[in-house]
Formats: sequence, structure tokens, C-alpha cells
Amino acid sequence: MAEHISKQFDMELETIRTRVLQMGGLVEQQILSAIDALMSGDIAKFDKVIAEDALVNAMEVSIDDACLHIIARRQPAASDLRIVFTVIKVITDLERIGDEAQKIARMGKTIYQSERYQMPRFREIRKMAEVATAMLRRALDSFARLDHSAAFELAEEDRRLDEDFAAELRQLITFMMEDPRTISMSIDTLFISKAVERIGDHSKNISEYVVYLVKGKDIRHTTLEDLKQATLGD
Repeated sequence: MAEHISKQFDMELETIRTRVLQMGGLVEQQILSAIDALMSGDIAKFDKVIAEDALVNAMEVSIDDACLHIIARRQPAASDLRIVFTVIKVITDLERIGDEAQKIARMGKTIYQSERYQMPRFREIRKMAEVATAMLRRALDSFARLDHSAAFELAEEDRRLDEDFAAELRQLITFMMEDPRTISMSIDTLFISKAVERIGDHSKNISEYVVYLVKGKDIRHTTLEDLKQATLGD
């Protein structure tokens, strides 16, 4: 980022970038805790993830407010305005990732507290969650480093994650068809799997915002080939 005559302005911009990364770290920990609780059945950990969603929401509101104050006081233009807009977009997706982590915790808690014909196996969901968490980490790293090349990598990862979700869906449908007693459990598991898949979507979005920040290009809703050209072709 270019240095401004006002050192205070530079500090304000850097502070909101740092706060975004802190929010991202909290959201990542939410995902890890939710999946860990899902594997172990730790109700207290489920409750902690659910409660921490309020903290994520508060961070989004606080950072958003700081961005609005910068716009009002500094009236940023060009690349500075892109920084502020990018931050607003990124924290929106981070807040939604936090919602998905909370959803995993709520559904997991429901599964473990209900009487079930059998407990589901979450191995495939854990594998999906490892991919989604790595995607989030990579997206946040691209934001910190202003590395726009990550967008193409994450688009490919997101496509693979979509395929994993489709495979999990087919398996759950098979379970329900073979044994109607598994329907309730399978539906809850499906919601968890979908939440993990959505985490990947939001992580991909964050990497796309970085392309907008660095290059001024809006690459949303583009094909993989166009995305590759935009991020790796120059």
C-alpha cells in the first residue's frame, strides 16, 4: 500500500486490516472447535462455539463502524477506498463463516442429545472441514500479503469441496433409502455437511475480494479459465 502524508491515516488502515485478521483467527478457531466437538461429542465445546458467535458478530459491527468513520473523515479515493470496501466485504463473509460454525455446533449438539438408532460417522465431514479450514487460512493469508494469485487456487479447491459434498449427499440418501430409521440423523448430518461446504464458498469469496483490492478487477461469477487469466496471466 502507498504511504500517505498523514501517518495517522496509514495507521488507521493498517489497524482495520489487523482487526480483520484477528476476526479471521477467531472464526477459524470456531470451525476447529466445532469439528473437534463433533468428533468427540463434547457438549460443553458445542456450547462454547455457539456462544462465541456473538463475539464474531460484535467484531463485524465494530470493524464496519471503523470503516464508515474512515470514509466520513478521510474521504478516501482510488486504492484507499478499495481497501475500505474490501474490508467491509471480507468481514461480512467472515461473519457468515462464523454462522456456519455455529450451525455445525447446534446440529452436532442436537445429534448427540437425541436418541438415535445409531450415531453417524463424521470421518468424511472432518476431511471436508480440513479442506475448508485450509481454504480460509489461505484466503486470510492472501489478504494479509495482498496475494491475488490465491483466488484461482481456492476456486479449484472450492470445486473439489463441492464434489465432496455431492458425494456425501449421495451416501446419506442411500442410508435413508436402505433404512428409514436413519432419516432424522441423515438430515442433521446433511445440514452439517452443507455448512462445511458453505465455509469453502465464503473463503473463495474472500480471495476474490483480494483480486479486486490489488488489481481493481471484479472477478465474481467468472469461469475458472477467466479467473486463471485474471490472477495468473500477468
